[in-house]
Amino acid sequence: MKHYAQLAELQALVGQDLGHSDWLTLDQARIDQFAQATGDHQWIHTDPARAAAGPFGATVAHGYLTLSLLPLLFESGFAIDDVRMGVNYGLNRVRFAAPVRAGSRLRGHFKLLSFEPLDGGAQLTVQATIELEGAAKPACVAETVSRRYV
Repeated sequence: MKHYAQLAELQALVGQDLGHSDWLTLDQARIDQFAQATGDHQWIHTDPARAAAGPFGATVAHGYLTLSLLPLLFESGFAIDDVRMGVNYGLNRVRFAAPVRAGSRLRGHFKLLSFEPLDGGAQLTVQATIELEGAAKPACVAETVSRRYV
């Protein structure tokens, strides 16, 4: 994991990679928990037998589950030591480029797109690419907007 001592030093890093996360295995139990939490029980996510004969050959994670893993991936990707609090501000763009089969491994790559100073902090726009191990395309690419406060 990359460490940055101060939020302010990221201003000079616009256009550069900030770090990448540890690998995370997305198992069927997590997919089922997400289905339970959201009420999205579509068979391609929750029925391994039926999904085996479906278009992906196995159950696949919900796209929004993949997206919702970003905070966890960010946590092991990089740290800014003087930040006391961060809040999600939104997303500019999200694409789900490849299906994530149950049991797949994911990793986040983070590139700083913009740094906008705020009173007591900064607004960061980060391109988050969720790599899917062994796949030609990423599972997800999203521009995240967050506010970090020192």
